[in-house]
Amino acid sequence: MRGAGVVPLIGTATAAEAYQPTSVAALKGSAKSVVIPTHEWWGNRDERLDFPSNWEINVQEPAGYNAPVLTPQQISQQLGKPIGTKSLREVAAGRKTAVVTFDDITRGTPVWAIAPWVVSELKAAGVKEDRILFLCAVGSHRMNFREDIRKKLGAEIASRYAHQVHSCYVNLKKVGVTSWKTPVSLNQTFIEADLRVCISGLKVHENVGYGGGAKSILPGVASLDTITYNHNLFFGKNPTTGPLKVFKNELHLDMLEAARMAKVDFTAQVIYNKKLQPTHVFSGDIGEAHHTAVRTAAKHWGTPTFKGADIVVANGYPLDTQANQAQGWIRRSVKDGGTGVLVIQHPLLVDYIHGWLNQEAGRDGAGYFTQLDRIGARKPAGKNGPEFGLVVYSQYMDKTQMNTYPKGTLFATKWEEVVKILQQRHKGDARVAVYPCGGNQHEQIELDG
Repeated sequence: MRGAGVVPLIGTATAAEAYQPTSVAALKGSAKSVVIPTHEWWGNRDERLDFPSNWEINVQEPAGYNAPVLTPQQISQQLGKPIGTKSLREVAAGRKTAVVTFDDITRGTPVWAIAPWVVSELKAAGVKEDRILFLCAVGSHRMNFREDIRKKLGAEIASRYAHQVHSCYVNLKKVGVTSWKTPVSLNQTFIEADLRVCISGLKVHENVGYGGGAKSILPGVASLDTITYNHNLFFGKNPTTGPLKVFKNELHLDMLEAARMAKVDFTAQVIYNKKLQPTHVFSGDIGEAHHTAVRTAAKHWGTPTFKGADIVVANGYPLDTQANQAQGWIRRSVKDGGTGVLVIQHPLLVDYIHGWLNQEAGRDGAGYFTQLDRIGARKPAGKNGPEFGLVVYSQYMDKTQMNTYPKGTLFATKWEEVVKILQQRHKGDARVAVYPCGGNQHEQIELDG
């Protein structure tokens, strides 16, 4: 929290689009302000949220929110100590072709900080530059375009090295069946490479426990049929799954078995801070390195839960396109009759670009208008939680996005509008909890092993 004044950020609109303001004038009167990060990959900007001075403001930061950034030398040193495998240079020796996967624009992983080290090791091992391909492991997400790739890889790597985007529909090869009967078909360019390397970031996941690791393969470079079978078998149906359940999680173990079938040679796992800068890196075996990294990530992103707040502000960053992750903080922190504010300051908004989700949404034959009626019949509070009012704040709000929220949800395109709504709902004093990095923050839960 900081005092109100002119700061290099915005409060009503951002410069993500041309000719928009980049600062906000000092407030009139007394107020309290909180600065939150917004616009991951689209300027990665700060935004000032102003509140009435008589409100109690509680900023719930994860432990690693301001963790120090690793230098390139530190990254090299840490990645040079692999877990469960030989060094990347040793593993790559004698290999002719290499495919390096990385997660897409919906994830905050700073691939740009890791990719230079990977290519330097491959080239030192004798792999020629034109035999190195970067593969965006989108799973069943939408296509990532050239500008998306440049943001993830960095301009130099994206310009010097070839890159492709995986498709879950074509160019696939069956490699086996897991112990849970998941038929595993994977990107055939990845399978046919002499060397297979995966770069991924660590973030909590509501079913697989923690992202990264084997998710680079399933769903990362898998077919839609493989993804559908795996997800339908486990999502919301298996007691071993859930946030921070990793080591005994059958969904994760199924994914890891698929990764073993893919014969992944080396992985780099990344933990980052509020500005998507690397703070911890791990390398080696796709299972062992990931399991080691998770133990650090669980402490890094763990956040105390504020209970009984009148108002909860949950920032979707750095997972705005799947802001339901942040929305969970509202249900956990707000009191009955309170108000939740979901911040989605990102041009893509909640981007329903997931092939599996789209398939599931209409599998009973329902079309757009039937689904719209179902959504409208829901309560904003969701299931099994306190009753609360929901406000969604985004300068990019449109009717399509509004239609994905239950009837009764309020929308605002300026923060001043949000404050006006909150003052109408909460007369006098109010206790406010702010989760500034809600997309990656999680409760302080013990790992399952």
